[in-house]
Amino acid sequence: MSNWSAGYVSDIGYTFGYYGELNPLRIRLAFLNNGLVFPELGTACELGFGQGLSANIHASASITKWYGTDFSPSQAGFARELAQLSSNDAELFDDAFSEFFARTDLPDFDFICMHGIWSWVSDENRKLIVDFIHRKLKVGGVLYISYNLLPGWAAFAPIRHLLSEHTQIMGSEGQGTVNRIDDAIAFAEKLLETKPAYARDNPLAAERVQSLKNQNRQYLAHEYFNRDWQPMHFSTLADWLEPAKMQYACSAHYLDHIEAINFTAEQLSFLNEIPDARFRESVRDFMANQQFRRDYWVKGPRRFSQLDQNESIRAQRVVLLSHRPDVVLEITGKLGVISLNEAIYSPILDVLENHEPIAIGDLESILKSKNIQFSQLIQAIIIMIGSNILSPANDDLVLQKCKKNTTDLNTALMLKARGQQEFAHLASPVTGGAISLGRFNLLFTLAYSLGKISALELAEFVLQTLNVQDQKITKNGKTLETDQENLSELLTQAEVYFGKLLPILKALQVI
Repeated sequence: MSNWSAGYVSDIGYTFGYYGELNPLRIRLAFLNNGLVFPELGTACELGFGQGLSANIHASASITKWYGTDFSPSQAGFARELAQLSSNDAELFDDAFSEFFARTDLPDFDFICMHGIWSWVSDENRKLIVDFIHRKLKVGGVLYISYNLLPGWAAFAPIRHLLSEHTQIMGSEGQGTVNRIDDAIAFAEKLLETKPAYARDNPLAAERVQSLKNQNRQYLAHEYFNRDWQPMHFSTLADWLEPAKMQYACSAHYLDHIEAINFTAEQLSFLNEIPDARFRESVRDFMANQQFRRDYWVKGPRRFSQLDQNESIRAQRVVLLSHRPDVVLEITGKLGVISLNEAIYSPILDVLENHEPIAIGDLESILKSKNIQFSQLIQAIIIMIGSNILSPANDDLVLQKCKKNTTDLNTALMLKARGQQEFAHLASPVTGGAISLGRFNLLFTLAYSLGKISALELAEFVLQTLNVQDQKITKNGKTLETDQENLSELLTQAEVYFGKLLPILKALQVI
């Protein structure tokens, strides 16, 4: 492994993932829902941005000036290429944290974010991160941090340690990370077949190892096989962040805000008896046994009055992301699948089905005849945003300023999707973030932007793109061998695209 990587996987790139929790609009409504004053985000910084997809989408789809660093030159190079193609003015570097934090050309930030990085770096780098937050995050500024969590990881952590140790001791540098990962998983399978006491006491261990076999190797490499890997308790993270004067604000995962879908009445009663907010979070994690937290912290929280909170919420716009007839009125929480009240949700969706942004206050007025209370409306909106049915929406002025940048970025992403299967997102100036599409829908959108106006033309365009690269579609585990089979499948998907997705993409100004 390269010395400059400091034990971090560097011979295989990170995935081209998108993380909506970094979207400034999502932060605003999460804060408002919890009665917290939300700062306007003029400047933002992402630490360890990977391939830079989130950084570029948010730099293009908002008026926030974005900065960031990722120590991998290849990843930083790709991210900078996207920034240049979209003219979004993001300043993205390939500095190690120690180098980036020492720069004298960085502004103070309203928002600093890092997805997963905290769990994968050394204590030395954690100290540098905390010092950077202390020095460079403005008073009132927001920190987003996601990390592997205890006690959720307690049962599987020993397996992870064995997998990592196997790659270091039994693998060779010349094998490459992917082959070493495959060998480590095979070793773990053989070990568990001997029925060790560990497997007896942790009956889900074998199932977890099996699930690794089908996961993306890029993801596995960065999630499990770095030298430094440390899940921690919420209270431990709070201790780390205390020198930076950070206080916990709220979860960045919207469904965590609705406790009734995650905990029984008995559990909620128990939690509500705990007066200390920090200890309450620790007990909550124990009850949920979740493995990953996504949280917003703030430097100096301030609370709205009830009047100001409600007025700010009513001014926020939202937009429907889903095809209205396809929306299933169910939600999955920690307690399992829960049916949603059709008398509340259906009228809301009926108003939003044209995919036009609307202020929550205007939505409230339209629904007055349906006897939907303001609190019920807000809870429904939070649940539907958490389920990616709805999204907060930019105001028209911001939207107009962002439109050219998102169009240029989307053109670049669609062109790259011709030759790479990893791309699955396009930017929306309406939502301030990404719309998840999948590769074929990206290619259909490219074809449509080039003047193809029928489902058959879209299907033929994608088939030609696949044929040039000798690629074929796999359906239900079977490879479609003939052009006719591939064209038929593409035509079916293109008809769905025209009937359901294209109107949404137009409304969200993705195209």
